[in-house]
Amino acid sequence: MKKVVVFGSTGMTGICAVEAALKKGLEVRAFVRDPSLLPENLKSQVEIIKGDVLEPDSVTHAVEGTDGVVIALGTRGNLEPTSDMSEGTKNIIEAMRAKHVKNVSACISAFLFYEPEKVPPIFANVTKDHKRMYDELQESGLNWVAVFPPHISDDPSRDIIVEVNPKSSPGRTISKHDLGKFLVDALSEDKYYKSVIGLCNVPKQ
Repeated sequence: MKKVVVFGSTGMTGICAVEAALKKGLEVRAFVRDPSLLPENLKSQVEIIKGDVLEPDSVTHAVEGTDGVVIALGTRGNLEPTSDMSEGTKNIIEAMRAKHVKNVSACISAFLFYEPEKVPPIFANVTKDHKRMYDELQESGLNWVAVFPPHISDDPSRDIIVEVNPKSSPGRTISKHDLGKFLVDALSEDKYYKSVIGLCNVPKQ
């Protein structure tokens, strides 16, 4: 793994994935709609590609020449019905197939561990699109890693618990720093391929 592209790289988790990839010594492409949202200290360290995940051409350009893809798409707190994340994921998968890139990790949601009727109504619309994202990954034929994080916190990094294909989330919160790092690390861990990952921080004593 030498070069990765992070989709959603100006979001809370995406920025942490960019930082983790740089710390690991990887070349990083940051795919952004608005380059001004990327922290100043990162701009000189990454290759910035301005585009929209709903525009297949810009997605294909971003994927070309990379070894791995991190999908950290979000809605910036908008809980209205959407298909942007799943449509974007579909475009990313198609670009990966076209450019022969195999490894992808995606940040989805621990609400997918719930029965649909048990998802809090306020999150139902976004969760439906997360489910469509997951379906796209499952059908992709790629080395996908679907991370279902619980509440994402601003806490500093600390030890994490990782479970492969669990029935429920192993805990209640995960630091954005640990989530971003895991999304990058998982790209080169074949034990996680074609799996759902539940993860959380070890509870504070």
